Amino acid sequence: MIFQGRFDRARKLQKEQQEGKDLAFENENLEGQLEKNDTLALILSALLVFVPAALIVLGLISLIGYFFLVR
Repeated sequence: MIFQGRFDRARKLQKEQQEGKDLAFENENLEGQLEKNDTLALILSALLVFVPAALIVLGLISLIGYFFLVR
């Protein structure tokens, strides 16, 4: 690699900076961290994202089918 020395120094610095910090993925028990209505909020936000996208895709498919059959 051309910049192997710089890469190694950057990784070493990054590891030194991350030593004292707790990482979120280390705690595997997320049930204790969720609050009362967090699951409902996650479901509603997923619906707000995926339902409009699915409707657009279904609309495009039906529009293509309509023009294929009518024309």
